[in-house]
Amino acid sequence: MIGRHGLERRLHERGGEREVRFLYRDRRPRIPVWRDGRLQVVRWGNGRRQSRFLPATGWTWQATVEQGYWRNIGAVRVEIPATLGCDRGVWFRIRQGIRGILVPDERGIAVAYMVCVPSTHYYQVMTRSPRMPLLIDEHI
Repeated sequence: MIGRHGLERRLHERGGEREVRFLYRDRRPRIPVWRDGRLQVVRWGNGRRQSRFLPATGWTWQATVEQGYWRNIGAVRVEIPATLGCDRGVWFRIRQGIRGILVPDERGIAVAYMVCVPSTHYYQVMTRSPRMPLLIDEHI
């Protein structure tokens, strides 16, 4: 999978163990998602404005998903596997992963958006971010 998706430059070593880092600020942001029991590496958001159709960001609010904004675009819920997250330079542990959605752009290319919720007080103090990822069965 590393060779097939060109992930070599994303390999890092932490405490003697190899990890693959997926950062939204990368030149070509990609993110792994579990969809229908298959692990895929897909484009992360539309921050580089490759689509005129999709929002120019890499995340969406949980409330926006629940209100049906993404339903007409053909969004499906996915899980983003992760053991660590980084927000504004602060690394934090993730146990089960992150909720996400996967939508096609106007060319049919799969694009993932991380689902976010308003930050807890602790998370906001830690990262200075008003939003945090919607973690699977976990709260920070």
